[in-house]
Amino acid sequence: MKKNLRSIPYLILLSLISVSSIAQNKIVVFQSDFGLKDGAVSAMKGVAMGVSTDLKLFDLTHEIPAYNIWEAAYRLEQTVRYWPVGTVFVSVVDPGVGTARKSVVLKTKSGHFIVTPDNGTLTLITQSLGIDEVHEIDENINRRKDSKKSYTFHGRDVYAYTAARLAAGVISFEQVGPLLPKQVVSILYQKAVFDGKTLKGNIPVLDVQYGNVWTNIPDTLFNRLNLHYGDMVNVSIFYKHKLVYKDKMPYSQTFGDVAEGKPLAYLNSLLQVSFALNQGDFAKNFHVSSGSDWSVEVSLR
Repeated sequence: MKKNLRSIPYLILLSLISVSSIAQNKIVVFQSDFGLKDGAVSAMKGVAMGVSTDLKLFDLTHEIPAYNIWEAAYRLEQTVRYWPVGTVFVSVVDPGVGTARKSVVLKTKSGHFIVTPDNGTLTLITQSLGIDEVHEIDENINRRKDSKKSYTFHGRDVYAYTAARLAAGVISFEQVGPLLPKQVVSILYQKAVFDGKTLKGNIPVLDVQYGNVWTNIPDTLFNRLNLHYGDMVNVSIFYKHKLVYKDKMPYSQTFGDVAEGKPLAYLNSLLQVSFALNQGDFAKNFHVSSGSDWSVEVSLR
């Protein structure tokens, strides 16, 4: 019994070490709408390496369309869960840079950290992975030295710097800044629902290389239509509630199940309902795009 009692402080210590080190796996992943034509991304990475050369720096993407907060939200949702617990993400799509929008670090319930303006970028990831805590960045402490006169590059001066300090273990999550309520700015969009006859959802993103249209309707909802391969479905696509496209197409296992140039409905690699033209560009042909204003309905009749 005495031996077991003596082991309790050791177990508590191990637990504390585990909790405190969750933000210290030294991995930082960057996302932005900067592109790679100039030195902006390199500057952010340089700031991070200035904090610690032990950091491991990676890119999610820097090809988010300019100012497109929705797509930034989607790319985080698409990617974050596949990285190790404790990874710190920097997401900078910030058309309001220098204004009163908050700069935050959010910890998901899965143990991932996202450093970003709170401008809608966190809409989807918080719904899927949940919010553990949110801290506002205290720029009196977590801001690159001699950068206070710079108002238009918080990605370099605040976000990269704070993320690097957190990932390297220079600061704890609590030292980021004041604790905020567990809520973030969210973008309104059509969530995936089934009303008994019709599936309704959003078009979060396009498979841009091929022009396929991806929805947020998961296979678990789609299966409630009790379809078999080859069955026809009615598809209606709307932009700001205005009908853009309406037609029938077969539910198919893969693109080659229909003739070249013909439409099909299928489940993409994320097991979400999608639409394509076999060896064609569905989005371009039918003037369909993606974002929070795009919605879709799928039914048997």
